[in-house]
Amino acid sequence: MLRIEDLRVNYGGIEAVKGITLDVPEHEIVTMIGANGAGKSTTLRTIAGIVKYASGRIFFEEKEITALPPDQIVARGITLVPEGRRVFPDLTVLENLKVGAYLRKDNLERDIQWVYDLFPRLKERSWQAAGTLSGGEQQMLAVGRALMSRPKLLMMDEPSLGLSPIIVKGIFDIIKEINRQGVTILLVEQNANMALQTANTAYVLKTGLLSMKGAGRELLNNEEIKKAYLS
Repeated sequence: MLRIEDLRVNYGGIEAVKGITLDVPEHEIVTMIGANGAGKSTTLRTIAGIVKYASGRIFFEEKEITALPPDQIVARGITLVPEGRRVFPDLTVLENLKVGAYLRKDNLERDIQWVYDLFPRLKERSWQAAGTLSGGEQQMLAVGRALMSRPKLLMMDEPSLGLSPIIVKGIFDIIKEINRQGVTILLVEQNANMALQTANTAYVLKTGLLSMKGAGRELLNNEEIKKAYLS
């Protein structure tokens, strides 16, 4: 579904991504793990059109999207759930969800109900200001808002960041359920244990380079990975 070829991204004079190539097959969960500064979030933001690339090519459903602006990338079916959630604090839960559907002209009720089925807590708080929600509830809202664009590929940047273990488990259960319902997922996650348990395929990034690729469960049992990310 998604293919990145020799992608390079610079921040000022620093090369943050140094020529990575990776594939995201349709209907799979693919994760990227690595230390802070490895280039994971930069890669997602470049795919989304938020960060400019230096060179390389990005293809989605066999069509090149490398130079497209963010709104056109969303229209093609790629949506990013950003790190830190970034909900609109003064808008209600329902208003935040509707913002996620800003490119759509059709009726939203069916998809709002879909989000509420995935996250019953959001339905209970639909008229509550997003800024008053707990961290876990805001993460649910950030995911729900992204789903309102009806993505074919959902990219998630650190969805477990700052959440308690029990909430993290719930978020990963929802990630698997969204995937079961047909949405392909590209996941960046510091919680390598949960990410590798969940993903079909995993890539390991080190200082802007791909150092390893394998099945999630396979890398979970890799001694090098255990020492670097699971200890």
